[in-house]
Formats: sequence, structure tokens, C-alpha cells
Amino acid sequence: MNRHLAVAAVVVLCLGLFCNFSTLNNQAQAQGKAAPAEQKITVLSPMGTPPPIKLKTMPPRLSALEGKTIYFVDQGYLGSDNLLKEMTAWFEKNQPKTNVVFKRLPRGVRGTPAAQDPAAELWAEIKQKADAMVMGTGH
Repeated sequence: MNRHLAVAAVVVLCLGLFCNFSTLNNQAQAQGKAAPAEQKITVLSPMGTPPPIKLKTMPPRLSALEGKTIYFVDQGYLGSDNLLKEMTAWFEKNQPKTNVVFKRLPRGVRGTPAAQDPAAELWAEIKQKADAMVMGTGH
């Protein structure tokens, strides 16, 4: 009931303002004054122009996991380590001939230039030793 009264009050106020504005505008025109001209403004986007996206092809899928090395890399998002540890436990139990390695990225990796990447050693290790990688990126 109170909500309906509040909505009704807002509607009445809006109608009152609209009618009052129309009346003032009509009075100004009747007195020979022109209604205020609409001003146009130019707005620029602060986003700029994004660089073109460079598409990369997916690597070929492994035919089998037996005898392969899979790295599970945690980026540090809340809960992703739990998921990756569950996945490594599953592989250790169900795929015992698959080598599973769990690694955590060093702090400050996201958004740093490649020349200053604190995880450069980890990336080199993965390129050299891994057959596949699963990364926990969070939401």
C-alpha cells in the first residue's frame, strides 16, 4: 500500500513538473520570446581505438595423455587453486602414467610487460617440459 502511494506521488510530481514546463514555454512563445535553442555538444570517447586482435591458432590436440607431462598453473584467483589441485589428484588416481605438475604463478604477473615478466622462468620451463597446460584463470 505504501509503495503504491509513493509511486502515485512520484507520478503526480512528474506530471506537475511537465505541465508547468509546458505552460512556461507557451507563455514565453506568446510573449514573442523564442524558446531556448537546443545546444549541441561533441563528446569524445575516452576509450580510444583498441589495437587489432591478432588471432592465433590452437595447438593440435594430444592423441593420448599416457606418458605426457601436463602442467596445472594457478594464477592466484580465489578458488582456482582448489580446482586445479582436485584435477591433479584425479589425474594421479585415474591416469597414473601421466606426469602432472602443479605450479603457481609468481605475484605481479598479470599486466606486466614480457621483458619484466617474473614468471619468465616458469614459461620457459613449460615450453621445454610440458606437453599440455591447464591454467586456472578464475571468473
